[in-house]
Amino acid sequence: MDRVSSAVAVVAGALMLAGVLAVCHMIFVRYVLGESTVWQTEFTTFAITGAMLLGAPYVLATGGHVAVTALPDALGGWPRRIMQYMASLVGLAFCLALTYGAWHYFLEAYSMGWGTGTVWNPPLWPTLLSLPVGITLLSLQYVAELLRAEEA
Repeated sequence: MDRVSSAVAVVAGALMLAGVLAVCHMIFVRYVLGESTVWQTEFTTFAITGAMLLGAPYVLATGGHVAVTALPDALGGWPRRIMQYMASLVGLAFCLALTYGAWHYFLEAYSMGWGTGTVWNPPLWPTLLSLPVGITLLSLQYVAELLRAEEA
């Protein structure tokens, strides 16, 4: 799972780069060419949100998430491991519930042909795909973390 999370993090990085390039393009078109923009803001929002969702499993795998660890660090030993295990269980439960809802939402958008409703109006399902995929991978990464904790 760690390898999958690392591979998907590369995709997340590419999405972040695409979002940055779209912002640069938007600035050039608006302020240098003096024209209006249609797709750049919406694309950037979707690309950076997708990068965040797809990058979350890697962040969990590498311990890069923000956490308040004053109490676990003070306790140390088995109480710390129990707290980390419980926190992972709660995180997994939340992610599993969100995974169910995200796939339902994605399938609904796909089957009903939803668009964004903006001037650009791309289909919504490709932009929503990062939500169920990212949360599913985050759930699997939580399972990997729980199994890793049991081995320790």
